[in-house]
Amino acid sequence: MRLETRLLLPLFAGLLLLALPARAQWEGWDYEFDQEKKPWAEIQLKMPAYPKQPNLIEFEAGTASTHRFFIDAESISVGGDGVVRYTLMIRTSGGATNVTFEGMHCAMREQKYYAIGRSDGTWSRARNPQWRRIEYMEVNRHHGVLYADFFCHGKFPVKSPKEALDFLKKGSRS
Repeated sequence: MRLETRLLLPLFAGLLLLALPARAQWEGWDYEFDQEKKPWAEIQLKMPAYPKQPNLIEFEAGTASTHRFFIDAESISVGGDGVVRYTLMIRTSGGATNVTFEGMHCAMREQKYYAIGRSDGTWSRARNPQWRRIEYMEVNRHHGVLYADFFCHGKFPVKSPKEALDFLKKGSRS
């Protein structure tokens, strides 16, 4: 072994030993360590206009229900809080029409009613708006379908109302 190599080998070994404690300090590094952690906060929302027939897009929510389900294309928004907001219209097989303005929090797989539509075309605020988990259901599974097929990519919302509309118009994301 040459003299230079014998002298440099201990020097490199010493530098490596000095670097190990520094590396150990970075092992547990968490990007958010220095970032201010803010709790999730829902943005202030604006009520949409009451839905009009030409703006309704029908979607399939499974064969177990005889109801017809529609989203008002003009009402879809994607908030900076990660919530997709929309107006849902359900026409029951018995002839009744139910209209709700809702939000879907993709990260938490939750849904919330903000307002209920009245027959005179106005909104009534929901009495106790609470986030509730979207569970898989065989009947009345429209929220699960909206979550999985149209508004959310796992825990992430669609990028824009246009993206949601594209999925609704073609029948699903796939």
